Amino acid sequence: MSFFTNPEVAFSAKVMEIIYIFMGAMCIYTAFKNFKDKENPSQIGTFIFWFLLGIILALGQWLPPLVSGILVVLMCLPAIFKKVSKGQVAVPTMEETQANFEKIGMKIFIPTLCIGLFAILCAITGLGVGLSALNGVAIGVVLAMMILMLQNKNNTFKVFMNDSERMLSVVGPLSMLPMLLACLGAVFTQAGVGDVIAQVVGTIIPEGNVTIGIIVYAIGMMLFTIIMGNAFAAITVMTVGIGYPFVLAYGANPTVIGMLALTCGYCGTLCTPMAANFNTVPVALLNMKKQFGVIKNQVLIAGIMIVVQIIMMIAMQ
Repeated sequence: MSFFTNPEVAFSAKVMEIIYIFMGAMCIYTAFKNFKDKENPSQIGTFIFWFLLGIILALGQWLPPLVSGILVVLMCLPAIFKKVSKGQVAVPTMEETQANFEKIGMKIFIPTLCIGLFAILCAITGLGVGLSALNGVAIGVVLAMMILMLQNKNNTFKVFMNDSERMLSVVGPLSMLPMLLACLGAVFTQAGVGDVIAQVVGTIIPEGNVTIGIIVYAIGMMLFTIIMGNAFAAITVMTVGIGYPFVLAYGANPTVIGMLALTCGYCGTLCTPMAANFNTVPVALLNMKKQFGVIKNQVLIAGIMIVVQIIMMIAMQ
């Protein structure tokens, strides 16, 4: 039975699959544009990376797992050997930027608000058809494009395609890091990493001492997020290994503890280059001279936040 006609598949999942197809098409467009770009010093490697990533995103639902795995390995080879690069980048001049700002002004934030607004609406109401927050983000992006087209007739579909390609080319292989890290938590959990952590921590935390359990859980969330780069990946492992056996099992409020534990993970996000979308991508987009400049400005804030989160977890348990 077709994925899109299968009644057992949620409507939000079907919409998400359509979004993945569009994402794959965008990556394939990036592949061919760089392949034709004579100024790109690594045309072949760049083409292979973006083309295979596009195939995986667009057709992953229907590809056999073995084929997908092989494509991921082949896709990573150009990135490993640093054969993925950007070619000619058409950046607006300062005069064009200033002229557009004077014409649009603060209305430029309306499309951004659309993305957040529809994400919240879909998360809360599903818009009556069971849409998810991720679906809402995609709907917000489409609506944002329509608004930008109305604001300026020069904003054609080709402009959006070229600007999207420009951003992907500038970010490069780092754009796939959040996806890989998101999978890592499930892999670690399936491999039994959480159980191993539970055995090790069990020799440290006194039985029944929830306060120490909370402290170890919170700091563990931060450290594991620093290693994995993704709090969503870390929380699955740390909750199985520490959160449940040493905190939740003794009657702590799972809603409060889970919510604040995730925030503790975000403290780790502020301190690691593995969180590429937060700490590495801005360096590439803004052409910052210091590779870890973003992280250096966040470490102190992360330290203050983790202390506050631990105090809140202990007080609200």
